[in-house]
Amino acid sequence: MAFLTIQELNTHLHDEQVETITRGDETIAQAAIDAAIAEAKGYLTRFDCTRVFSASGNKRNQLLLIFVKDIATWHLINLCNAGTDLKFRQDRYERAIDWLKAVQRGDVSPDLPDRETEEETGSNAPIGPIAYGSNPKRCQHF
Repeated sequence: MAFLTIQELNTHLHDEQVETITRGDETIAQAAIDAAIAEAKGYLTRFDCTRVFSASGNKRNQLLLIFVKDIATWHLINLCNAGTDLKFRQDRYERAIDWLKAVQRGDVSPDLPDRETEEETGSNAPIGPIAYGSNPKRCQHF
């Protein structure tokens, strides 16, 4: 079972709108869903994306699901915005991206499974952000 199906987009777009935009070609809607999931994965690298996006039904994070639907809807209506307000959808898309950026920065902590640490996997692969920098340059004139 997929994280998000075409039929579940009916909370954001009516079935007839999806039918009009895709002209009956489900691969177009599926491509928008796949692009939305890939975009969300890019922001959620500190979490176990395999477990997050393989969940189905009530095991999915509902807030993440709503935002992935917003992103998928935005990708879908870029083809044709039949029967929907483009500005409203753009605002929803930007809200979803802002939330994902907040999760990436650590400002928001969703209930998602963390990636396995080195001790659990046994590998030496680095996990997490690396901070680097230096002190400000000093100019001392005597």
